[in-house]
Amino acid sequence: MGSDLTCKTGRLPLGESSFLRLLEESDAGDLYCLIEANRAHLARWLPWAAGQTLEDTLAFIVRTREQLAGNDGFQTAIVTGGEIVGIVGYHGVDWGNRTTSLGYWLSESSQAAGTMSAAVRLLTDHALSTWELNRVEIRAAVDNRRSRAIPERLGFHQEGVLREVERVAGHPLDLAVYSMLSADRMD
Repeated sequence: MGSDLTCKTGRLPLGESSFLRLLEESDAGDLYCLIEANRAHLARWLPWAAGQTLEDTLAFIVRTREQLAGNDGFQTAIVTGGEIVGIVGYHGVDWGNRTTSLGYWLSESSQAAGTMSAAVRLLTDHALSTWELNRVEIRAAVDNRRSRAIPERLGFHQEGVLREVERVAGHPLDLAVYSMLSADRMD
């Protein structure tokens, strides 16, 4: 996770039995099975989910390694009880403007345990403290209450709604835009 976000175990703890770790190509099968098991749930909100194949999943993992090597942020597996239960990571880093955005998803059965809130808090703190960025943004479908609850719970500010900005399952979705600035943080 870059020299500034490593620990001896290669894991970043989120709780008693949960942690973040970088994705490996060997994770492709397990990650694809998780997507397949949650396809209907994910496809309501994520444009890639309905058609995601095993090959697409492996290509995504390869891109995450390239993203890390290019100093453009990273993606992590969320692991609970030894199993991957979701993904959280940076879409990229705009170093010139000192900004980034986060994306995340979690299996339906793993929700409501605080795991994603802990993961988003960790990556937000990393971006604003370690990388000294000024802004972290999160976008979530207006009707996706669970996804929106995370930035709201963590003290992000809702800036507005982008109308019909993303197509999912052939339909345009409105996205709520949230941000946290370095000056907003309360340590």
